[in-house]
Amino acid sequence: MTHRTALFGLALAFLAASGAQAADAGRFSAQLTGAGEVPPTGSKGTGEVTATYDAASKRLSWKGSYSGLTGPVTAAHFHGPAKAGENAGVLVPVDAKASPFSGEATLDDAKAADLEGGKMYFNLHTAANPKGELRGQVEPAR
Repeated sequence: MTHRTALFGLALAFLAASGAQAADAGRFSAQLTGAGEVPPTGSKGTGEVTATYDAASKRLSWKGSYSGLTGPVTAAHFHGPAKAGENAGVLVPVDAKASPFSGEATLDDAKAADLEGGKMYFNLHTAANPKGELRGQVEPAR
């Protein structure tokens, strides 16, 4: 085997591994509105969350922002398993006391299945809306 052939083989192996990792990374987003809450709130606030899930490392990373809330955020979470219009328990707590916010967490297999199956939502809680002021279903990003 020549030096050039060996380098070419290594380059192909690297590209194949990089492509496999990229295929494992899923991108998700949620548009946060008061109408998305269950029951809906009259909040004029808006927000969004974008997330990336890497199946190989089981890491969920997110970024988000919001504005126009009735007051400071008292809590924020990813919830599930639940379809749009259903409520569920907290899966992943999030520090979103300031906008913008970001974070990451490792998901177990059940939480990863909820995320990939469209059965996860994100919401922001305030004192005026302790059960949630803004909510959005986490869906594959387009």
